[in-house]
Amino acid sequence: MNYSEDGSGGVETKVDSEKSNPKADVLVTLPPFIQKAEASGLLQAYSPTCVDKVDPSLVDKNGQWEAVMGDYLSFIYNTKALPDGPPKTWNDLLDPKFAKKLQYSTPGVAGDGTGVMIAAIQAFGGDRNAAWDYFKKLQSSNVGPSKSTGALESKVNTGDLWVANGDVQMNYVDSTTQYPNNKIFFPAGNDGKPSTFSLPYMAGLVKGAPNEANGKKLIDFLLSEGAQLDASKVAYGFPTRTDVKPTDGNYAALTALMQGVTVFPVDWNEVAQNYNSDVKAWDTATGTPS
Repeated sequence: MNYSEDGSGGVETKVDSEKSNPKADVLVTLPPFIQKAEASGLLQAYSPTCVDKVDPSLVDKNGQWEAVMGDYLSFIYNTKALPDGPPKTWNDLLDPKFAKKLQYSTPGVAGDGTGVMIAAIQAFGGDRNAAWDYFKKLQSSNVGPSKSTGALESKVNTGDLWVANGDVQMNYVDSTTQYPNNKIFFPAGNDGKPSTFSLPYMAGLVKGAPNEANGKKLIDFLLSEGAQLDASKVAYGFPTRTDVKPTDGNYAALTALMQGVTVFPVDWNEVAQNYNSDVKAWDTATGTPS
C-alpha cells in the first residue's frame, strides 16, 4: 500500500488537485476537510461493513465518509515553565506572561488549528464576534502562524513555548515517549467547565479511485473489530464503533484524561457551511492570512 502524508488541509488539497486524474483511493483527514472534499465532489458513496455500529453522529447521511478513529481537541503546556498548572480558562491565555510563549496552528490550514477556532466559538457561547475579538487580543502573544500542529510539541517540551494546541492522540503518545515536559489540558469557557469536542479521523472513498475495490477493503478493515480494538493499543486513539470497548492500558489512560471534561457536540455540516466565512473572519481579526 502506498500512502501520502500531510496536514489535514494538505491531503484534501492534494486530492482536489488530482481530481481530473485521481491517484488516491481513500482520503483520511480531520473534519471539516472531509466535508470540504464531499462538497467539492471528490468523494463517492460507499457503505462499509459495520458502519451501522459507528456513532451515527460520525457518519455522513449521504454515505460519503465515516469516522474510523476517535480523537479530541486538546492543548499542552510545559510543566517546568508552569509548575502550578496550566491556564484554566481561555481568557487566562490572554495573561501577558504568555507573550510569545503561545502558539496555535493555523485555522484553515491545520485540522487541529481549525479545531481551535471551533472551540473558541463554542467557549464564547456561539458568539462569533466575541471569538474574533478574543483572537485579536490573543494575537499579541501568538508566536505566529504554523501549518503543522505536530511541530509545536517539541517547542513546548524545550520551553520555547509554554502553551500550544494539539489533539489527545498525538499529545498523549508524544508526551509519554519523547516530550516528557508536556502535559495535556482542556481550557474552560465562560461556564468555567473544561471542554472539548470530538475531532476524529474520517475516511472517504475517492471518486474515480484507480483501485476502488482495494479502497473499499481498506475502509472495511479500518472499521473491523480487530482494527478498532487496536485504535488505542497501537495508535493511541479511540474506537468509533460503539460496540468495541478496548481493555488495554492506553485506553484506560486516555479515558482517564477525559474524566471531568465536557464533550460538546459539533454539527460538521454547519461547520463546513460556515468554513470559508469563519476562516476569513479569523484572518481579518488576527491580520495573519491562513
